[in-house]
Amino acid sequence: MTITSLAFLTPGNFDDAAPYTGLEETLRLFEYGERIGFDGAWIRQRHLEHGVGSAAVFLAAAGQRTERVELGTAVIPIGYESPFRLAEDLSLADVLSRGRLQIGFSTGMPHAELLGDLVYDGDWRSFDLSYGRIARVVDHLRGGFLGGPDTVIQSPGNTQRPRLQPHNPALAERIWYGGGSLRSVRWAAEHGLNLLTGNIVTGENTDDFTTAQSGLLAAYGRAGSAARVALGRVIVPFDSADRATRVRYREYAASRQARTLAPQGPRRTLFAPDVAGTAEQILTQLAADPVVPAVSELRLELPYEFRREEYEQILHDVRHLVAPELGWRPARPEGE
Repeated sequence: MTITSLAFLTPGNFDDAAPYTGLEETLRLFEYGERIGFDGAWIRQRHLEHGVGSAAVFLAAAGQRTERVELGTAVIPIGYESPFRLAEDLSLADVLSRGRLQIGFSTGMPHAELLGDLVYDGDWRSFDLSYGRIARVVDHLRGGFLGGPDTVIQSPGNTQRPRLQPHNPALAERIWYGGGSLRSVRWAAEHGLNLLTGNIVTGENTDDFTTAQSGLLAAYGRAGSAARVALGRVIVPFDSADRATRVRYREYAASRQARTLAPQGPRRTLFAPDVAGTAEQILTQLAADPVVPAVSELRLELPYEFRREEYEQILHDVRHLVAPELGWRPARPEGE
């Protein structure tokens, strides 16, 4: 196993009564992750929940609080987004971060029965809210000019051909797709998108999670993609936690174990077990995971509704006790 890139993904929790406090603590977690040497810091985008509803806004703030770490989001549900307006927001945030954004997308519309009519005027059910909508965002980020070759727009002190502004063409190469099915990973490969695969996949012709996930990686490779692949796992080390926190971690993992025993729902969703325990136990579990040796980028998926000090303890233990045993080395000395 040789992990060359280590990142974490956090949900960005906050309390109804004090949203600023929770969001500020998430920004501090990004700062902490960068300080101890993580290569990437990622945020979830979540609608109607205690989390970040606009990844572009949050990452613009994170870009001003960090200097080196890659800033990612996993994943933006494309069904709620205007492709051009989202491309503008992402491009602006990327320029402000000096080119560090990593943008993950998914199809689908969580809570569509509540949000669909609020987001769209008219019959949104007839719109293309799937892969084609993601392709439109990527096309806008590539910066093609609008209108014909003679089309120009006038603004104070300037005459120019119209296109997305500000424009950083490199951002279009830093787009990821959260693929959970064979169809989705093939589409991502064919369109040159990087691949995110985590602890949830679709069971197609198998009830075994790692068999299904290995099949996704193989299909992505057969489609000819040479893009990046990042593997997500929920990893919760106990080593530097106090006794009460260890009990909390065990209870958290145990509460999620039942869902890993069989496919869930009509889409046959498969869940990976959480990797929890001491660093030694975690390394034993990862060594038995057939997917880990197939990737070079590992994304630590942090649990929901934990406190910042618990997240920092998890990051610390993974960085010092787990990741080095997987071959990972920090790009810079800690704290530099």
